[in-house]
Amino acid sequence: MFLNEHMSKLLFAEAGLDTPAGDYITPDALQVYTPSVAAPWYLKAQVLTGGRGKAGGIRRADTPEELQEVAKQIFAMTIKGHNVPFLRVESATDIRKECYLSFVLSRERRDMLLTTSRAGGIHVESSSEQEKPLVQRVPLDSGLRDHHLRAAFFELGVEKEHWAGFKALAEKLYKAVREYGLLMAEINPLVLTGDGKWVALDGKVELDDTVVDLRTDFERFYTPEHHSREEVLAREAGLSYVELKGWVGILVNGAGLAMATMDLLNFSGLSAANFMDLGGAADAKRMRRALDLLFENKGVRAVFINLFGGIVSCADVARALMEALGEGDAPKPIVVRMAGHESEEGRALLHDFAHPSITIAQEMSEALDALRTIQPVDVPHIEFSLPDEPEAAPRPVVQESACGPEKKPAIGLNAGSGVLVQGLTGKVAQRHAKLMMEYGTKVVAGVTPFKGGQEVLGIPVYDSVHEACRHHNIDASIIFVPAAFAPDAVLEAAAEEIPWVVCITEGIPQAAMLSALKNVAPSPTMVVGPNTPGIVVPEQMKIGIMPGYVFSSGPVAIFSRSGTLTYEAASRLTNAGIGQSVCVGVGGDSFVGTSFVDLCERVRYDDATKAVLVLGEVGGRAEEELAAYVTQTRFPKPVVSFVAARTAPPGRRLGHAGAILDEKSGGVEGKLQAMREAGFTICPDLASLPQIMKRVLGAI
Repeated sequence: MFLNEHMSKLLFAEAGLDTPAGDYITPDALQVYTPSVAAPWYLKAQVLTGGRGKAGGIRRADTPEELQEVAKQIFAMTIKGHNVPFLRVESATDIRKECYLSFVLSRERRDMLLTTSRAGGIHVESSSEQEKPLVQRVPLDSGLRDHHLRAAFFELGVEKEHWAGFKALAEKLYKAVREYGLLMAEINPLVLTGDGKWVALDGKVELDDTVVDLRTDFERFYTPEHHSREEVLAREAGLSYVELKGWVGILVNGAGLAMATMDLLNFSGLSAANFMDLGGAADAKRMRRALDLLFENKGVRAVFINLFGGIVSCADVARALMEALGEGDAPKPIVVRMAGHESEEGRALLHDFAHPSITIAQEMSEALDALRTIQPVDVPHIEFSLPDEPEAAPRPVVQESACGPEKKPAIGLNAGSGVLVQGLTGKVAQRHAKLMMEYGTKVVAGVTPFKGGQEVLGIPVYDSVHEACRHHNIDASIIFVPAAFAPDAVLEAAAEEIPWVVCITEGIPQAAMLSALKNVAPSPTMVVGPNTPGIVVPEQMKIGIMPGYVFSSGPVAIFSRSGTLTYEAASRLTNAGIGQSVCVGVGGDSFVGTSFVDLCERVRYDDATKAVLVLGEVGGRAEEELAAYVTQTRFPKPVVSFVAARTAPPGRRLGHAGAILDEKSGGVEGKLQAMREAGFTICPDLASLPQIMKRVLGAI
């Protein structure tokens, strides 16, 4: 959750940092506004974007009359597409020197970074090579040390008498980062005033959304005025929603499939009006809330419901949709595409329901045709070009040395592998433990602290992982514990050197999970996740929440950042007669354990795996790192890839915590180009996946 400058300064003030006094005013209050701070004033637009100063969103006023006029002008502005709902009014500050200070939890470098610069404000980004900011790693466990602070202070180039004040401010800021769960805390500029005080003249803060979910008191920092009405209502309903500029409202179960649906619509000339992930709880109440959002949005002219039934039953979703709609006409036409679990039953229910506003489709092509038929003539046309992908350049065939690493099964798991369930006494864990056993998985034990001695589903429950390992041979553990306790559960399993640990839990604070992942070593444990659908070795065993029926045994390894994309891709391959050797969801969070590179290394010498399918998405550098690995190590097997959210708006998270487009790191095109150069075969959409995979396998 990004905070505007005013909210950032409120947080800084709570943490004990000096900030300028200021007023927070709205357009409605402007006419009767009397400043509580002395002239001259600086009026600062409050928007969730950078570049306010260059855009004219920070202005000086010397008289009350000038303040009123300048305020009206700023309120009338649009800054990078953002309206200005508030102003902050501050007295002018006696500035002796401007500097830069920030703490950022870096996804790319997997560490907390402390950055300082003797240049502040807009001059930071234009610093010469000799004056580049100082960037220091601050270990999450050992924390901020005096040597970090000394190096940061000397970088600022100020007199030694200002050391104590700087040290105190930096320590308070770091304490706020840890206690509030901040992903970013930036002071730019940090100013040294004429009387020798360090003051946060401007601020930018990002709260970890998962921490906000756990700390409801942090809702005080949320500012709904920065968001559309639909985004505010969706947030209240617990729906993942991002407003876009098209006309087709989309409602999808699963973030990855929602991203792919958004792309397909945009590339097909049927521009999406939103991103919305219905999630797994597709009951009538949730469906009604989601539909209301789309029906009440004037920009939405038609609704597309795209469902792939994994664990969720399409028949249950159909019943929820029927209950939500009732018998009257819907305000807007609806196209429903259903595939997967009980999709035939779901389509049959909707057919018998015979609602006049619903068009039913089985395949995506049918749904697209239906949307084209009902497309109004006056809808906005937004151009998204999908380039033709060239044939992947053939990579040299590499004969792995017979004297090289020992060949072994891809991940060393099979029908005989013993599985432990951490959190087994919970309802969700029991449901999925039962499904895993029905698939053939050998679940041998469960762990819930202080509930040892019980038996659940015929499975013995122990108080600790150590106790369970003492009584059973355990090859993998699956974690179904609440987010606040999941990192510790991972470390408990790793301490026993269980080969594989699958962390299903989502909503884990990012700093806590990163700290746990860094502390797994020296254990050989491979951590999958968090926020993963798990591991499947088709027709042998599954550890997770994936629907077993979509998988079949065969030559393709699937490694994915999305659960629903995995189900859809596996189902399409299975229906085309192409089975899978292993399927692993690496997880959708910013910090995960096992990577695409790790998994490809595991199947490198696996005779059962002939090709690899990688299902990626925006955010992070997992795909680029895999491309570099494939090139540098001359990976011997063909790689087919699909990347979701190619049409995503920059800076917006799409369901998964890790799915955020950052063009500074190359963005989507950077991923695609890296994969092209590494010889990947890039799949433009999931419908073409079976044909492409057949061609790739046929060329081996």
